[in-house]
Amino acid sequence: MPAPDPLALDRQVCFALAVTNRAVLAVYRPLLEPMGLTHPQYLVMLALWEQEPRSVRNIGEALQLDSPTLSPLLKRLEAAGLLTRARSQHAERQLEVHLTSEGRALRAEAEKIPPAVMSSLGVTEEQITELHDVLTRINAAALNAGALS
Repeated sequence: MPAPDPLALDRQVCFALAVTNRAVLAVYRPLLEPMGLTHPQYLVMLALWEQEPRSVRNIGEALQLDSPTLSPLLKRLEAAGLLTRARSQHAERQLEVHLTSEGRALRAEAEKIPPAVMSSLGVTEEQITELHDVLTRINAAALNAGALS
């Protein structure tokens, strides 16, 4: 039996991740639409529901997004009335992001998203946790290898 082709498409981790990313985001899309959020906007809101206020820089670090990518997301969320941006009272050069009452209230609706995603994918919380752990280790290894630098 010949050795498997190391360049076969179905053996490439980058291909599996890209296809899975598109498929999983397609599961999120109809769940987020009623909330008026795109997936990247949802990630910003998750960061703020976790800790508020946060500096723009801190949000960017948490989401591993650069400023040119993050700024338009924040502007759209601010225009939607979900957050405000203001200069920090402690460090004037720093821009802080605060949730509005509408942004805070949206969290209750968002709490339905993770179980709905697991249900749509037909996976258990244990399986999602295991996958998350593996992906987190791979991401850390990629960052240590110089990714995103």
